[in-house]
Amino acid sequence: MLTPRKRSQPITFFARLCVACLLLCGLASAAPSIILSKKSGPPTSGILVSARGFEPNVGVDIYFDTKDEALVVTNGKGEFDNAKAHAPRSAHPGQHWVTALERNNDKGAQEPFLVQTDWSQFHFDADGTRLNPYENVLNRRTVRDLGVRWKKYLTGTYDESSPAVVNGIVYTGSDSDYVYAFNARSGTLLWRHKAISYVLSSPAVANGLVYLGSTDTKVGAGDGKMFALDAKTGSERWSYTVGDVGDSSPTVVNGVVYIAAASNHDGKVYALNARTGGLLWSFVTGSLGAYTPTVANGVVYIGSDNYNVYALNADTGALLWSLPAEVFTSPAVADGLVYVAAWNPMELYALNASTGAVVWSYPLGFAYSSPAVAHGVVYVGSSDDVEALNMYTGDLLWRFQAGYTVVSSPAVANGVVYVAANDGNAYALDAHTGSELWRYALGNGAYSSFAVVNGWAYIGWLDGNVYAFGL
Repeated sequence: MLTPRKRSQPITFFARLCVACLLLCGLASAAPSIILSKKSGPPTSGILVSARGFEPNVGVDIYFDTKDEALVVTNGKGEFDNAKAHAPRSAHPGQHWVTALERNNDKGAQEPFLVQTDWSQFHFDADGTRLNPYENVLNRRTVRDLGVRWKKYLTGTYDESSPAVVNGIVYTGSDSDYVYAFNARSGTLLWRHKAISYVLSSPAVANGLVYLGSTDTKVGAGDGKMFALDAKTGSERWSYTVGDVGDSSPTVVNGVVYIAAASNHDGKVYALNARTGGLLWSFVTGSLGAYTPTVANGVVYIGSDNYNVYALNADTGALLWSLPAEVFTSPAVADGLVYVAAWNPMELYALNASTGAVVWSYPLGFAYSSPAVAHGVVYVGSSDDVEALNMYTGDLLWRFQAGYTVVSSPAVANGVVYVAANDGNAYALDAHTGSELWRYALGNGAYSSFAVVNGWAYIGWLDGNVYAFGL
């Protein structure tokens, strides 16, 4: 007869064996999982894929939708890290799937990836080119079917602020003293924030914050603000007094916000810490107006109406060079050249980005429109037309005649140039020929400029509305 102690030994052994079997079965049947290095991005985005829970030492195919992107082999633990995949250039905006699948069986895992393009600031990017290189819905054929999908009245008399579109939200200012956030697809108001005065500045969005400038409460008061708002709620995170920013829009790059103020306060360019709003440096331009800076390769480029174009060290604000020209627009930088539309003399200049030397110039009419640059061509509004020039030689490629002045700055995406004119029309032009592809009559005119993103085109209009055009 077994004693209690002797009887308990086989029971304990059996219990331990059952636990071990359960653990082994659990490991054997553990579902594979994958982790993506990013959850969203534009077409051509690189994605790193890591995985756990696969069979040891087996081949695993990685797909973006149905396109086989890579073949990897798991290690002895059934894992792999940082396999490379990418979103194809043709991937339309919306949800897609990244899948990892073992060869010769159906064991696998997948995670969603959101394809979307952000137009995060006035220039699209800090270099001022106003080119969206990722647009793949609107093109020379489909743009003909654009129509107004929604419009929102901003409770002001006009809207000069050019929209920014980030993570499916449209941000814009207005002369009603408010900043607005709308759902990009439906136009539903998400939030609005009361500023101290007119917000003619165009927003810049980065790292979960919306950056904007507001004008003085009264002319010459010098109490205009540069402020940062929470992108989800509109609550203010910080502000900095910079005087009247007028039409100057913030440019955000590498954790720094650059913005200009008019000389009715102090006529300076400011560099502020994007997270805290702390002053990093300022540079006196003496400009009566305030115009949007461009930043490229560690240099800030800005035009002024005190007859100078300036190049400043982006880290210190030190002057690198200047060129005498009266400028009411913002520069664009591409391939080592700076493109500036000047009023006096009335020229479009191509300047050496390092020295400021004039490479070529082209006679313009009155220029309030900032140039755009794409695929070897400079596009600029001049008096009542839009002109396209060879970016290296300045030779005229085509000219499109609008019905009245063009203050709006061109936007370029997928072979189409989008621009508004004060004849009351919004236009889409063939980027190669200048032929008119689409026209939409809204009346009044526009000082705002298009943001073209995810198959939609957004613009503020002088009737006080922001418009969303879609297919």
